[in-house]
Amino acid sequence: MPVFASLWSMTNMNPAATPYRWAAPGDINAFFGLALDNLADLVLAVSLLAAVFDYPVQFALAHFVPGTAAGVVVGDLLFTWMAFRLARRTGRSDVTAMPLGLDTPSTFGMVFFVLGPAFAAAVATGMERDAAARHAWHVGMCAIVASGVFKFACAFAAGSVRRLVPRAGLLGSLAAIALALITFLPLLEIFDSPLVGLVSLGIVLACLTARIPFPFRIPGALAALLVGGLIHYLGTSIGWLPADAAHAAVNPRAALWPVEWLAALRFEWLEAWGDTVKYLPIVIPFALGTVVGGIDCTESAAAAGDEYDTGRIIGVEAVATIVAGACGGVIQTTPYIGHPAYKAMGGRAAYTLATAIFIGLAGLTGTFAYLYQAIPGPAILPILVFIGLEITAQSFHATPQRHYPAVAIACVPALAALVTIQADKLLAAGAQPGAALARELFSMRILAAGFIVTSLIWAGMVAALIDRKLLQAAGWSLVAAAFTLFGVIHSPFPDGRLFLPWSIGTLPAEAAGRGPLELATAYAVLAAFFAAWHVWLERTRADR
Repeated sequence: MPVFASLWSMTNMNPAATPYRWAAPGDINAFFGLALDNLADLVLAVSLLAAVFDYPVQFALAHFVPGTAAGVVVGDLLFTWMAFRLARRTGRSDVTAMPLGLDTPSTFGMVFFVLGPAFAAAVATGMERDAAARHAWHVGMCAIVASGVFKFACAFAAGSVRRLVPRAGLLGSLAAIALALITFLPLLEIFDSPLVGLVSLGIVLACLTARIPFPFRIPGALAALLVGGLIHYLGTSIGWLPADAAHAAVNPRAALWPVEWLAALRFEWLEAWGDTVKYLPIVIPFALGTVVGGIDCTESAAAAGDEYDTGRIIGVEAVATIVAGACGGVIQTTPYIGHPAYKAMGGRAAYTLATAIFIGLAGLTGTFAYLYQAIPGPAILPILVFIGLEITAQSFHATPQRHYPAVAIACVPALAALVTIQADKLLAAGAQPGAALARELFSMRILAAGFIVTSLIWAGMVAALIDRKLLQAAGWSLVAAAFTLFGVIHSPFPDGRLFLPWSIGTLPAEAAGRGPLELATAYAVLAAFFAAWHVWLERTRADR
């Protein structure tokens, strides 16, 4: 009660102001949209780690989930408070809180390129599974805290970051992740149980993409979950559909009131920093993406009538991310781009407050384990397909039309990463490619290594060329050359590790003629060519 009394007093500090209606009927729809989105990311992270890397589910439930939930709680509570402050300052009664939740692109990134590989590498060295799971957890925590610190630094220079990196580069790399990972990979799970998945997907596309209201005004995300869940339980009960063995094997009672995550407060995870450095070329671009996304979200909210301070929005997401990582979380938080949609639903501040309470209770009490066991994956994953489509559409919508080729080329490295994920599964199962195929797979691997950074650089270079700025294109090529020399992009090693140019070590046999030195030289020659081209054009114009 003291918290609500304090919030109420904040709305009445200006007697002339209209009292802030911080809770409205529209908060119900907004809550289901935001809460289920966060829930889907948590289910997805645990499910993918278990299904793809055989990561211990009970360990993830006891260690990952509570800290990850803590980040959402802190972020949404701060955004709720900021909505009250904005209402008090402006005297308006219709202020909508900025939505915050788990970042979907980096959920896939952390699973497939950080947590999973760290766990697999630890197991390959002979480490026991529980010890390997703990090591991967520590690496994930270091990565998330590093993301938060990076974002906190960016909060003081949000405008500069946006000016330095072209929109096509930033949004193009997000579109690449959205298409290749967020949209495609969940579709594989949906087609694993099409009766549940396709029906739920159709409801999501109709309600959320096409904006067709569901009967009885039931929120689209909730309707898809209810209908898909009903089909799943009817089908499994009469034997039409197979039961989900992975979810059924979970013991939710053993996950109640978890205390294992409190070990994070001993800061033993800092010892894994040395093993985390090689993953930073994956982690930092995801963090940069949320910074730019936060800037875009702030502008989007301003266009809808809610003028939030950009630096503070980025600062809040940074603090929430650091809190999550320090408490054992492995997914970063970010402002969601749907503020205008939540405002159109009639949401105010109650929906972010309710989301913080719901996710906090589910994560910190361990009841998320019951939700994880009860919710069929194919019924909730269509929400991620919708998110992937929205991010892709937004990437093109917010980019000048002439830069569409730059957004398109940004998708190519992500497609290589997608193929590499599937190829690694085949190789792990014992596949033996011939010499020619092994060479192609190596090309795929070096294109996929550091693909987020590669997407950003390629898109930036193509956008500069389209604008006839050859010197800028040369600059992007030089950046690519420098990053290649250190393995930030195009690392030739299976684990994607970084290295120093003078101590690269022994390269795989397939790398003949395509090592870091050769690739860096190619980028440097391209930069010199662009620069000379610029000089020639300038002289040609002067002669005229």
